[in-house]
Amino acid sequence: MIDKLEFLLALAREGHFGHAAEACGVTQPTLSAAIKQLEDILGVRLVNRASRFQGFTAEGERVLDWARRIVADTRAMRREIQGLRSGLTGHVRIAAIPTALPIVAALTTPFRARHPHVRFTVLGRASTQIREMIAAVEIEAGITYLDHEPLGRVKSLPLYREDYRLVVASVSETSKRSEISWHEAASLPLCLLSPNMQNRRIIDELLGTDRSPDKVVLETDSLTVLMTHLQTGAWTSIMSSKLANMLGNVPGLVSIPLVDPVVQHSIGLVVSADDPMIPLTAALFSEARQLVKIFEESQEAANVPA
Repeated sequence: MIDKLEFLLALAREGHFGHAAEACGVTQPTLSAAIKQLEDILGVRLVNRASRFQGFTAEGERVLDWARRIVADTRAMRREIQGLRSGLTGHVRIAAIPTALPIVAALTTPFRARHPHVRFTVLGRASTQIREMIAAVEIEAGITYLDHEPLGRVKSLPLYREDYRLVVASVSETSKRSEISWHEAASLPLCLLSPNMQNRRIIDELLGTDRSPDKVVLETDSLTVLMTHLQTGAWTSIMSSKLANMLGNVPGLVSIPLVDPVVQHSIGLVVSADDPMIPLTAALFSEARQLVKIFEESQEAANVPA
């Protein structure tokens, strides 16, 4: 039964019988037959079929909800039993908003030092995608905004407060400023993350009506593209201070605090609200608490007068 539910989840994720079969490592007839057997067991039609996959029936959508819970609980049981026998093992999948990617290593590195048999997949995703991936049991954890858009059914832990900086070439006149207002920044040609990113939506709100559309001269969903353009010295960007700090060692770039207003948003770890947590997720949550202490101590040290 569990393998049939896994096939159903793969079909929901891929939206295509052939792709779902490939993701599961089986042939398409094997996957189709397994889902047909599941329909026979439950006595309802789950999938709308024609020459290709056309979505799920109302009953199929409800079974999908149950499948996610059952498969998640089964995976949790297996991991817990394995952990009792040989310590934590397994695969932790984390999706983070692009502006939080620079801090992921601060979480995964000490975690793996404590649990050397755990491996990771780290993905850069928009906040809406992170919410959907947690609900679909496609990731164990996300790092995203906690206070700007609905999170869904999750348990969260604030990690740090994100503020914003203007990044410019050191040869520009603007680079000599100790701070700059959002109103002034709105008049500059900007290179920004694409509008599907929550960070971009926040920035657009702060720039407000001062920003004319033609001032965004480049949009991208890639941090690599963003950074390589900034390195040319011909582009200007607005980004989180964590991301700006990552660029601090890049020659020719300067980051300037944005003020009027000074804005901060909470970034945190989110996991499924299911209780009890699976052992891997519980251990990751515990590691994140240690990371919060490190961030707080670092902030306190930075605030101590010289």
